[in-house]
Amino acid sequence: MAMQSNEPVVFERDCEAALIPAGDTGTIPQGAEGMITQALGGSYTVYIQGNLFRIDGKDADAIGKEPEPTPELPDNASDEDVEQLVWDQMRRCFDPEIPINVVELGLVYRCDITLKDDGSRSIEIDMTLTAPGCGMGDILAYDVREKVKMVPTVEDVKVEIVFDPPWGIEMMSEAAKLQTGMM
Repeated sequence: MAMQSNEPVVFERDCEAALIPAGDTGTIPQGAEGMITQALGGSYTVYIQGNLFRIDGKDADAIGKEPEPTPELPDNASDEDVEQLVWDQMRRCFDPEIPINVVELGLVYRCDITLKDDGSRSIEIDMTLTAPGCGMGDILAYDVREKVKMVPTVEDVKVEIVFDPPWGIEMMSEAAKLQTGMM
């Protein structure tokens, strides 16, 4: 569900958050006051004292919201099931400036999943930005990494921001082009 608002919020407990656009993480203390400016893909953007912070859906209870459910796989999940869930999780990652997910924007260039001997998985993702000077790269990489790490059996996730090939409008899905009026 997408939400644009200026809903006031008081943190009900200490909460880990990522600074936008840098992606650096820290703790927002219980009692801090702010405004929810955006809610997309289960994550929240909160404005506090001149800064924007990304609150992961798993920590939504800290701001009085329902926590994001943990993705699940059946016991007999195939490699294809895992891959589908990884892509579904990436579709829950939104560019903070464009309310379209990174997959539909055509920002994900590569997603390699390696099954390890112990049954866990390692994932390497190459993604790009809509413009080389975009300051949102760190926060987008953080969001993708955190959401993909939620997938059962995923042990580690590496997200690399790349610029080759350069991103272009032709990489967007038809739905994304329609939503942005580029069709």
